[in-house]
Amino acid sequence: MIVDEPLRVFVVSLVALWISARAGMMVATRLRKVGEDVRERYGLILAASLTLLGLIVGFTFSMAVSRYDQRKNLEEAEANAIGTEYLRADLLPAADAAKVRALLRAYLDERVKFYVTHEEEPLQQVNARTAQLQGELWSSLVVPSLAQQTPVMALVVSGMNDVINSQGYTQAAWWNRIPVAAWLLMLAIAVACNLLLGYGVQNFRVEGFLLPILPVILSISFLLIADIDSPRKGMISVHPQNLESLAESLHAGAPAASK
Repeated sequence: MIVDEPLRVFVVSLVALWISARAGMMVATRLRKVGEDVRERYGLILAASLTLLGLIVGFTFSMAVSRYDQRKNLEEAEANAIGTEYLRADLLPAADAAKVRALLRAYLDERVKFYVTHEEEPLQQVNARTAQLQGELWSSLVVPSLAQQTPVMALVVSGMNDVINSQGYTQAAWWNRIPVAAWLLMLAIAVACNLLLGYGVQNFRVEGFLLPILPVILSISFLLIADIDSPRKGMISVHPQNLESLAESLHAGAPAASK
């Protein structure tokens, strides 16, 4: 999808909006002699259209920021879940605890790769390895939990359930993007506003320098929205600093602590 490429969004929107503005100016040139009476109400229509466009752009930007914040919060929650379960492994028998800790360290490395991998094929490998490790982690608790059905063991199993669920919540948040319908609506209103803007240009030689201002401003806004909304292709992305910090702590042998 083009919205996954912020730079493409900028180029395509800039070209489309510039053409719209020029088209509006051409229409005004042809209809100027017969449409002067209509132009008296032109300012009111343009102001209302620009107001609506501003509201739509602001609302869409808010959607993108809220989704970005959600991805950041879930990254922290995932690190907390893994770190807490690493501590709770002390409640297992020694052999089972060592196995669970080794699997959690390997699982943590895959979760870091999930955030820093941008290509599709390596990402599929990361997801496959993550699913495999989730199965091994859960299987590693089946035997000890059945052998010791105690509240302490239930706490360990609950923590592992949180580890697995946190990955699902993170994946769902990365799939939660601005709907295509919202992009199309915003683009349609932007095109209409640029048509009206071009229609209001009386003399291209005198006022022509004003024509590209709105297309450029809107294109930059679309670029920023697409960049924030794109988890992998944009310059603004969620860096797994909590997961990386936890991984360094676990691999260094330091005690893991939940936040």
